Amino acid sequence: MENSERTPKQENALHALDAMAAAPDHHKVLLENEFVRVLDTHLGPGEQTPIHAHQWPAVLYVIGWSDFVRYDPEGRVLVDSKAKGMAPALGASLWAAPLQPHYVRNVGDCELRIIAVELKQAHVDAA
Repeated sequence: MENSERTPKQENALHALDAMAAAPDHHKVLLENEFVRVLDTHLGPGEQTPIHAHQWPAVLYVIGWSDFVRYDPEGRVLVDSKAKGMAPALGASLWAAPLQPHYVRNVGDCELRIIAVELKQAHVDAA
């Protein structure tokens, strides 16, 4: 099968709290097609996102780093980057599994800015 004939194996219906619907002030679509969605995500010092979700796994490219805390919708801490000692270098690439509903607070002094390449399909049929 040629690349142009490949089709996603999973439904691409959006989560009710999709980042672009629930937190558009902190996410900008750079590219989207049936295979990927590329988001420019940004969160200034002291800012907090609304509750939102990311339904697809993603490759993250770090453009700007700041300590953050990710919370579940009830306010329980899911990830505290400072407590975990997370400090990837600018230009680092990271892997992220899909994220259930959450919100993020930038608790550092810099802008947190990540390019997220969300992978909309589990796999594609081999040629």
